[in-house]
Order: sequence, then C-alpha cells, then structure tokens
Amino acid sequence: MRPVSYSRVADVATAVGVVSADADSSFLAGGTTQVDLLRIYVEQPGRLVDINDLPLRQIDPTPGGGLRIGALARMSDVAQAPLVRTRFPVISQSLLLGASPQLRNMASIGGNLMQRVRCGYFRDLAAGCNKRSPGSGCAALHGVNREHAVLGTSDKCIATHPSDLAVALVALDAVVHTESSFGRSRIDIDDFFLLPEQNPEREHPLGHGELIVEVEVPPQPVAERSLYLKVRDRDSYEFALVAVAVAISLDGGTISDVRLALGGVATKPWRARQAERLLTGVPATVQNFGEAARAELLPAVSHGMNEYKIELARRSIVRALEMVTADDWRQSAGTGGAA
Repeated sequence: MRPVSYSRVADVATAVGVVSADADSSFLAGGTTQVDLLRIYVEQPGRLVDINDLPLRQIDPTPGGGLRIGALARMSDVAQAPLVRTRFPVISQSLLLGASPQLRNMASIGGNLMQRVRCGYFRDLAAGCNKRSPGSGCAALHGVNREHAVLGTSDKCIATHPSDLAVALVALDAVVHTESSFGRSRIDIDDFFLLPEQNPEREHPLGHGELIVEVEVPPQPVAERSLYLKVRDRDSYEFALVAVAVAISLDGGTISDVRLALGGVATKPWRARQAERLLTGVPATVQNFGEAARAELLPAVSHGMNEYKIELARRSIVRALEMVTADDWRQSAGTGGAA
C-alpha cells in the first residue's frame, strides 16, 4: 500500500493553501466514502489534509427565509434541525433516507456532494472504467447495469450519481459556495454536477484545492410543501433505483409552482424541467402527472438490464406528485416518503 501522510488544519485559508500547493493531496472530512476508496486503491493520494477543525458547521436562516449550511455540518444535524424540517422538509427527508444513522453522524454535507459513484466497475481495478482510468472503456455499457443511468449518459459512462441530498438541493436551486486560492466563488448546484459526455473523470468544475465552504438554499415558499420519495430494493439503507424530490404550491386545485428532480436514474441529479413546464398552471390530476412524467422520460436510453427504470421513474414521479398534493401530504412527508 502506498504511504499516505496526514496533517490537520484549523482554518480555511491554510487548508486551501496546503492542498492547492500539492497536486498529490486531498481534503479529508467525514471520510465515509474516501476511506473505502483508499482501502481498495481506487484513490491513492499522497497526503490527506484533515479539515474537521474548520468552523464550517453552521445551520442558519438567511434573510427572507433561506438557509445556509456549513460544508462540515453533519448529515444527522441538518436532518433534525427544526428550521430544515419546517421550511425544507424535502432536504430533511433526503438526508434521513440517504444513509444509516451511523453514517449520518459522521458524513458531512460537503462530502456528501463530493462522493464518488457507487458503480461496481469503478471500484473494480480489473474492469474498464473511464471515471477511474480515462480511456479504459466503460464495462457497464455491456455488463451488469441494472442499477445504472438512463438519462444524461454518454458512450463513456452510465454510472448514476449516488447522493440523495443533491437531488433535493437541485430541485430547490441551491448554490454551492467554494474557497480557492483565487478567492470565493458561487456555483449554481445544477452546474456543480457535470454530465460525463467525453470526460467522465471530471465530475465537478472545482479546481484542485478548491474547497466547498457552505451550501445556500434561497428563500423558497414552495419548499414548505415538499417531500422525497425513494424507491429501492430493500427498506433498510440502500441506494435509490429511482428517487423523486418534489416541492409544490397549489392555488385551489391548480399547480401554481412546482420543483421536481430525479435521483437514481441519471449520471447527475436530474432537474425535471420538462415536467415542471407541463405541470405549471394545470390542475393537479393524475392524468396531468402522467403526461408530464412521460414527457420527462422521453430522452431516456436503456442499456439492457436497466430498461425497467424508465417505467419505474414515470410511475415514481406520478406517485410523488399524488403524495405531495394529497390533503394528508404531511403524513407521507413524515415517513420520509420511502417506498
């Protein structure tokens, strides 16, 4: 095993400076994914810079009703924060459904957004994987791909993005704030996750040494009526086959505003903009839900074993919309929308 050096820093500027100056270094937060990748030699940095002492654990309201979450806030703390549960229930639910209690107590918000794909071929050094080794091919294209993506794919990669939280944040137009040697930056979260296209090894627009410092969720009255539906193979902790983050405002029986994003079916958290356009201003009926879901999934491309995901995603969108528009929607939200 390659030797790895370790250091611990206490302020953001030092952390950014140390990693930026060393191309062979990497930040270490909760480590719930990174340590696994180190153990199986998928990632082999020469130096780990522990950032857990940085003052980045805030969960604060912003003027107008928004939310700021520090990059090192633990998933469990954010999920249980009264502000999040009341104003942004879809965020709370996505966190509760996104990991076991033990992992939620360790994993950070920034680390959750930066986690690598869970594709088995990415973690198998004997298999071709363009994310791990550019130019080596994508074994999943003609391999075991039951859990892989049907949206946003390319001939280089069909791995799904694993984060549940990211799906909720994409639905709510969150902004990722970063710090680098060039100063502070703001990145709209839909731009923070890159499609694989011809360079699947590049998953984010961050430069080396650029650190997520906080996530901002703008004021979103629509988010107060929201939920996260996660469909998986087993009821206990598991990655999504399909997930739906939905927030909606109703004027009588008409949809006045809707935000919709999908997980488990795409190579990045997938904002369902076509479905949103078709749903805005129409009655909240199952027929309209179904038409919007079908339109959103028209570009989907299956690769054999994952063909079922297209129909499952359509049905999941309809089910999530039925749940969030029902009179007792809070009861569904209270259970985390699991299915």
